[in-house]
Amino acid sequence: MTSFSGVDGLKRMLTQTDMLVVLLPLTEATRGIINASLLSQLKRDGPLGGPILINAGRGGLQVEADILAALDSGALKGASLDVFEREPLPKDSRLWAHPAVYISPHNAAISSPKAIAALVAGQIEAYERNEPLSHLVDRRRGY
Repeated sequence: MTSFSGVDGLKRMLTQTDMLVVLLPLTEATRGIINASLLSQLKRDGPLGGPILINAGRGGLQVEADILAALDSGALKGASLDVFEREPLPKDSRLWAHPAVYISPHNAAISSPKAIAALVAGQIEAYERNEPLSHLVDRRRGY
């Protein structure tokens, strides 16, 4: 398996990527990362006839004007977006009617109420026993 890391790794990965699935957290380092520069580096001659973008991470990762421009120019074959720069997505956004865009209702993952209730109950029990909590956000890292 090949691994990529850092800015140089991202550039190498993009040239081999015809379907980019983005699940990044939104941090200062990732804000606006899905932009014209990134999209222009995607592989163009893959089996899909052009690169596809799927963003189910955070809306602040993407620059929607750049995505639309890439779609309009053919530099991007299609996009599936679950999140947006502004939510809810404004009614007048061109994304709604663009023929190469699939919009999902910001529910990339559907949680089971029983599983969530068990997780919350477990966290409360750990807190009451003065034990470490799980799934904490590191505010310095931004996620």
